Amino acid sequence: QVQLVESGGGLVQAGGSLRLSCTASGRTISTLNTAWFRRAPGKEREFVAFITWRSTYTYYANSVKGRFTISRDNAQNTVILQMNALKPEDTAVYYCAAKPTATVLLTADDYDYWGQGTQVTVSS
Repeated sequence: QVQLVESGGGLVQAGGSLRLSCTASGRTISTLNTAWFRRAPGKEREFVAFITWRSTYTYYANSVKGRFTISRDNAQNTVILQMNALKPEDTAVYYCAAKPTATVLLTADDYDYWGQGTQVTVSS
């Protein structure tokens, strides 16, 4: 059974940075296509970023492109979301999701494994 644990959330001022981590147990995360999603208050969960298991392909939502970077630290069995130039509209609970597949997946319903989420709050 794969378990995902997110960390790194917190409160930051607009323009600041945060680094979120998604650490896996039960399976090597480098064998899993992995994505980040977020859910803002009163809104539906939305896609943020995606990385293939070999890190050969990444994809970002237009709202975060150029500000967020997804990457892997295989030695730590972790996928990282570096978030720079944060805006108040980035405030949300951020979730890590993973699936053992080579298919590019950008929809939440496609994922098998989810973390519990980490809160990111950006003040103006």
